Amino acid sequence: MSTKVHHALEQLKTNGVRITPQRHAILSFLMESMEHPTADEIYRALSPKFPNMSVATVYNNLKVFIEANMVRELTYGDSSSRFDADVSDHYHVVCQQCGKIKDFMYSSLRDVEETAEQATGFKVYGHRLELYGVCQECASDK
Repeated sequence: MSTKVHHALEQLKTNGVRITPQRHAILSFLMESMEHPTADEIYRALSPKFPNMSVATVYNNLKVFIEANMVRELTYGDSSSRFDADVSDHYHVVCQQCGKIKDFMYSSLRDVEETAEQATGFKVYGHRLELYGVCQECASDK
């Protein structure tokens, strides 16, 4: 088990969340995946090892992780929600053809948040940035 997964499980225990084998597997899969999987993809990947696990179990556990601020739900309009266990400040590039999502780092846009607060009087708590394009694989198919 990676140190990152171990730390996350300890954090859940501290918050009174019981660690079931399914919960451990879902969290490990998310933390090791760079693909931003859907709940269905997580279910399909883990169902051979956990034949009694349902899609509802995956969704319920994802909700627990989201409430614990360990996972982010990414929604992009018409497609299924995707889940990201990297809760650090980062942004996403989304392929408009296949839906693949890649992370990229960029210096914080805190100054944009501050400008928005000054212009609107809102208290801004965060932002989300996605860029859209075509990934290398889809571009090379043309």
